[in-house]
Amino acid sequence: MSELKIDYANKRVLLIESSGNMRSTVVYMLRQLGVSNIEAVTINEQVLDLIREEVFDIVLLGHNSSDSLSGIQLLEESRYRGYIKPGACWVFMTSDSSQEIILHAIESKPDAVITKPFTMEELKARLDLLMYRKEALAAVDEAVSRGQLDKAVKLCDQVELSGGNYDYVQLIKGRLLLQMNRFDEAEHFFKYRFKHFNEKESGIALAEAYVGQGRLDEAKILLTDIIEKYPLLMSAYDLLADVLERQGELVPAQEALHSATKKSPLSLLRHMELGRVAVYTKTLPLAESAYRKSISLGKESCYRSADPYLKLANVRRLEMEGASERDQIVLRNQFDEILNHASFQFPKDKTLKFKSALLKSQLSRDLGETDDANRYLQEAERQAKILGEEANVKRALLEVTGDQLPVLQEEAVDVVQKRQIHDPEMSERVNRLGVKHYMAEKVPQAIRYFGLAIEHDPKNAKALLNLAQLFLESTRSQSARREERIKMVERYLRLTTRMNLSEAEKQKYLLLEKLSGMSPEVLPDGSFGPLLR
Repeated sequence: MSELKIDYANKRVLLIESSGNMRSTVVYMLRQLGVSNIEAVTINEQVLDLIREEVFDIVLLGHNSSDSLSGIQLLEESRYRGYIKPGACWVFMTSDSSQEIILHAIESKPDAVITKPFTMEELKARLDLLMYRKEALAAVDEAVSRGQLDKAVKLCDQVELSGGNYDYVQLIKGRLLLQMNRFDEAEHFFKYRFKHFNEKESGIALAEAYVGQGRLDEAKILLTDIIEKYPLLMSAYDLLADVLERQGELVPAQEALHSATKKSPLSLLRHMELGRVAVYTKTLPLAESAYRKSISLGKESCYRSADPYLKLANVRRLEMEGASERDQIVLRNQFDEILNHASFQFPKDKTLKFKSALLKSQLSRDLGETDDANRYLQEAERQAKILGEEANVKRALLEVTGDQLPVLQEEAVDVVQKRQIHDPEMSERVNRLGVKHYMAEKVPQAIRYFGLAIEHDPKNAKALLNLAQLFLESTRSQSARREERIKMVERYLRLTTRMNLSEAEKQKYLLLEKLSGMSPEVLPDGSFGPLLR
């Protein structure tokens, strides 16, 4: 980066830092770089007006956990309100290098994260790289801001950068293809980059391209691999949870979100997602914990709303089912307290009044209080008219009560029919996933993955032998379908005879062939030899 020559004389910088000593230090560094136009301010709510109204080339945003309004909250709100301008470089400076702060900062998408204290050389290296890229991509950013995405893609090809900067431009180009729903092109683009450069960002984007084409199994396999390799890549967990829910696998989706919230616990939106899925699976203690965390995180967040209170009250409603009469009284009091607290916190929220009435109507109906249920429903309909909207009361009731909405819906886009692509590398990866599911005693999932492995490479002897083994083992416990399963064993063994087997594969084939000729009653217990990895 020392070869980059950036002229800072005409750059305008906004420095936001609550520590006076740190502000002075950074101002001195900027002066040494040649910056003369510097606006240095402390963190406060008025800074948002400054960010909205003025144009800066560089924004240096300090974060100190002790601040009442932290840098990360300011960054999050600036992006939420659309105040971050395309040409500006945002550098997040933090004295707290804990995992939860760094991960949450990255999720808020600054251009760079730097830990305090830092040297002038470190600051210069970051700024040089960012300014170099911003200046080179100015035309691309302008086209994107105008909504001219097709033009932006073409402009990416005209940007003359090399090395890591060229890779950066290519990632932007691929992302634009995804935004335009050009999933076939995006798949081809990111598959090449992921295979040859092993970029985790390209892996996530490739999974998005698969999802866009309706190829959810492939997306799930890829994301599982990425998470194993990059366990702190939060976007992979979010996308995996979405894929799993689309497939109706709600418990695994919940597990993915729960794992992500443990690693990065400061995302209010992810906690809300976890709570929603936990209600679907009726894991109510987890749902309550997620919604309470959302309320806590929302105190100083731009995402602050009454929704977590409504969801928490609904958890109390669900807990009444099957509870004793005494416990129902306690739970109902808590239900009312939560909604009252929400009304106190959000007195002008008309949507809250509408949804509260719906929730009260459902609770009354659950308890057999028909008159109260109708009265609250009428109140909800009255509030809907005040909102001035043609409110879909029935759908709103489903949403507010957490009753599961359909997770498998037809997309309003043309989905490319699933294609059989010969990909031995993917086949090996899928086979390894099958092994992991087998070891975790998830046999149906293991069978599914071994089948997918064969779809990608019909000559994958490991997967064929693994399927033969699982079907043979199942004959011991499923007497009603033994004949059918023995035929499956014979089929997979017959297919392997056409291949050049390794010595280990030959031994396993001979063992399975011998066992398949025995009566299920005399087959040995346990696994018939280790699954091949």
